[in-house]
Parts: sequence; structure tokens; C-alpha cells
Amino acid sequence: MSLIETIRNYSVPRGSVATWWLGQNGFIFKTPEGTLLSIDLYLSDSAKRLYPDLPINLERQVPIFIQPPDLVTDVYACTHSHVDHADPDTISNLRNKDTMQFVGPSFTCGIYRDLGVEDSRIHHLWPQQEMEFKDVKLRGTFALPTDETDLNHMGYLLTFGDKLRIYMTGDTDYSELLASVAGDSPDVLITCINGNFNNLSHWEAAGLAKLVRPKVAVPCHYDMFPDNAIDPKQFRASLKLRAPDTAYLELPHAEPHLFSF
Repeated sequence: MSLIETIRNYSVPRGSVATWWLGQNGFIFKTPEGTLLSIDLYLSDSAKRLYPDLPINLERQVPIFIQPPDLVTDVYACTHSHVDHADPDTISNLRNKDTMQFVGPSFTCGIYRDLGVEDSRIHHLWPQQEMEFKDVKLRGTFALPTDETDLNHMGYLLTFGDKLRIYMTGDTDYSELLASVAGDSPDVLITCINGNFNNLSHWEAAGLAKLVRPKVAVPCHYDMFPDNAIDPKQFRASLKLRAPDTAYLELPHAEPHLFSF
């Protein structure tokens, strides 16, 4: 059975949300009602193909667990337009699946449109703005752009069952404004930790956990490319020093994890 078939058939207990990490900042969430939310799925080798002259190694180190034509989801969201987040090969294969809704900051919504997604299915989101799809709420959160190619980054505060809150930083440089979500008391922090190309380092991510005070912190964006990788255990050590009350959780690729509320 393929992974997408496994996800579609997976029964999520009441009071839980199932999560699959597919590498980089790519996650699929499934609710007990069966709603599927996908964020930043990089399901191709487009970075290597589109930037062959870039002097860094963009060979993907993580398998492609779901082929783009096979992906089924209710909501497809991106944090920004970099190709390892708003993957053109993935988006191009979704544009004709009319049940899907596409969410993102304004610049990324332009990418959706350029790749053939109809305006009626594109939903612009800004920090502090919230949208609701079935039993999932998405609210945009502040993120600091990492380079001049896209000055319109964003994170997400995801709310499931009006109880479980997951804060995803997306790609962001450090700012104390990232902690503006602390008032919402997120249960889970999913954060980039690679520290390269102006992203949060493991030390900065642990400092954010100290300010936001989640129960659990999950590292991501450290695994995909050889020249943009670190050992996530460094984040675990930084958490112990800076946010000892936050538990460290390292997710395996393509396996379900249940967050309960």
C-alpha cells in the first residue's frame, strides 16, 4: 500500500491529530473527521533542476514518499515561495484536483496562479488573519524573510478541534516578534533549526521555545540538502539549556505520530 493510501485509510482517534513528516518543512496532518492538511510539501527534485548553477549541493537526501500526481489533500498550504516549500512540480500536479484549496501569503498565491490554479481556490493569508476549513483553523503568523527573493514569508498557527494548537515557524530569521504567538499557548512548536541561509539556528529555535513555552518542540528543515543540514541532536541539547520544560520530539520520516488533546 502506498503512503498516500495509508494516510487516507488511517483512522485518527477522537481527541488526536495524526502527523506525517515528509522531509524539510513538509507535513501532512489528518483530523479525526478525515480532513487532510498539507504544508510545504517538497515532492520532487525541482531545486536541483531549476538551479543547476548554484554552487551548493541541492541533491535531495530524503526519498520522495508520495509522487505529486498521487497526492490527495483538502488544503494545500505554503509558508513562502522558495521551491523547496512551494514546489512547482507538486503544485502543477494538483491544479486540476478541484477539491483542493490553496493557502499562502500573497507572493506565494501568485505562484499558485502562475502554475494554473484558479483564483476561486486560492486563499491569501496574512499574519493574524485566520481561515477555517472544516475542522481545521489556520492563522498566519509573523516570519522574517531570509533573502530578497521573497519578502513575504509567514508561519502558521494551526488549531485542531478548538483545542490542540501547533505553531509552525516556516523559514524565518530570528526576531522576538516570532514569540507573538505565546499568548495563544501553542502545545507544539515545529521549527526550522538549520541555521544556514538566515534560518533559525538550533540555539535560536531553543530561545524561541523558551519564549513560546510549548509542551513539545519538533525540529525540521535540517535533512533535505547536504549543504543545509545539521544534526538535530544539537537542538535537543539547546532545548535542555534554554527551554528545559519543553520536551524534544524528533519525528521519523513518513511515519504517523499522534498529538493528543
